[in-house]
Amino acid sequence: MRIGHGYDAHRFASGRPLVLGGVTIPHGEGLAAHSDGDVVVHALCDALLGAAALGDIGKLFPDSSEEYRNIDSRILLREVVERLTDAALRVSSVDISMVAQRPRLASHIADMVEILSSDLELASDRLNVKATTTEGMGFTGRGEGIAVHAVVLLEE
Repeated sequence: MRIGHGYDAHRFASGRPLVLGGVTIPHGEGLAAHSDGDVVVHALCDALLGAAALGDIGKLFPDSSEEYRNIDSRILLREVVERLTDAALRVSSVDISMVAQRPRLASHIADMVEILSSDLELASDRLNVKATTTEGMGFTGRGEGIAVHAVVLLEE
C-alpha cells in the first residue's frame, strides 16, 4: 500500500465559475487559476501522484503550457488515473477536506462524490468529501479563497 497527501489553494477571482470536485457551484466568484481552478481535483491529483511517486500536478500539467489553459481539471484527473493504471496501482481510499468560509458547500458534497468516484473508478463508499471553515481565521476565513487537503491510499 502507498499513501499520498495533496494540498492546493486558490484565491477567488471575478468573472469565473466556481468549480469544486467537478461541480459548478453558484457563487459570485470562481477561483483564479490557469485551468478551471478546481482546487479539489488539484489536491486530489497531487495526492495520487505523490502516493505513486510520479511527481506533482505542476510537473505533469505545467501552467506555462497553453494546452492546459482553462482545461477541465477532471481531464487531468482521468490522465492521472490512467498513469496509475499503467504503474499497476489502484485507488483504494480517498479522503478530501475542503476549507472555505464561503460559500457553504455541504449541499454539493453528494454530487462531488458521485463525479469523483466515477473519474477514479472507485466505489463511492471509498471516497469521503467534507467541508469545514476556519471560523474567520486566515485567508480562507477572510473569504479570500479556498484550500483543500486530500489523502489517498493506493494498492499495488
